[in-house]
Amino acid sequence: MIETKRLTKHYGNLTALVDLDLVIEAGDIFGFIGPNGAGKTTTMRILVTLLEPSSGQAFIDGLDITKKGKEVRRMVGYMPDFMGIYDDLKVFEYLEFFAAAFSIEHKKRKSIVEGVLELTDLQSKGSFTVDSLSRGMQQRLGLARVLIHDPKVLVLDEPASGLDPRARIEIRELLRELKRMGKTIMISSHILSELEEICDHIGIIEQGRLVFSGTMEEIRQRMGVQSKVRVQVANNQQRAIELLSALPEVQDVQSTGRYIAVTLDKDQNTDGIIARVLVNGDIDIVSLEPQQVKLDEAFLQLTKGIVH
Repeated sequence: MIETKRLTKHYGNLTALVDLDLVIEAGDIFGFIGPNGAGKTTTMRILVTLLEPSSGQAFIDGLDITKKGKEVRRMVGYMPDFMGIYDDLKVFEYLEFFAAAFSIEHKKRKSIVEGVLELTDLQSKGSFTVDSLSRGMQQRLGLARVLIHDPKVLVLDEPASGLDPRARIEIRELLRELKRMGKTIMISSHILSELEEICDHIGIIEQGRLVFSGTMEEIRQRMGVQSKVRVQVANNQQRAIELLSALPEVQDVQSTGRYIAVTLDKDQNTDGIIARVLVNGDIDIVSLEPQQVKLDEAFLQLTKGIVH
């Protein structure tokens, strides 16, 4: 659905993007992360035709963005990191204005606006002025705005920025619903734990270059991550440590207070090996939790914190 080939962007002597090759499949939620100044916003603005690339190509649903800009804009909804608002407009008026901007027939606008208000759970706010909304509701209104013309692709630059935890959860659930509707979503965020929960694929960019693109499982393989598990036993922790340490599959066992941290060779079935040896040793298991590498850990290992 989205593809770039050797996409490059120069701002005078500054190179913001360098030969960016990126593929985002239809129906995916793609998390785009990187340090400040890495080139995320530049990439997004090029994709939605707000910037011309210096060289290279980009395609949305097979359409070349530099040659078919008008058609591309019809199928893309872009939400910038800062949403300009019209303070004195009411929410319903604000959305009707953008419906008119997309040449939606007058007789259809009311039902379309009502539909996106319902989808974003803002139907009770239609008569409120835009500037009276909370930050979280304004972000939802921003999503409602980009959905007015029913785009296939959503490009969202920091949609959860500045939101409280409840508002972030609401935005996350809305993104899941949009995915169920078949939308392809490209999203940037500094809240890496939330991207990890909702994204099918992750792209990591630094200093204009793509460092990694793939699934979380592919990140773990790239990093050579070992299988880890955290265990809590009801009795005789020292005996449990001895039993686990004797396993040939186990590389390391550490007591961390109430828990035992176990590191195994890659690709081992951690649950089965550990549970079996402890049960056979007459040790009761309180909990057994596989520990997977987190996106923020991968980000720190795969990047160097370089900015332009």
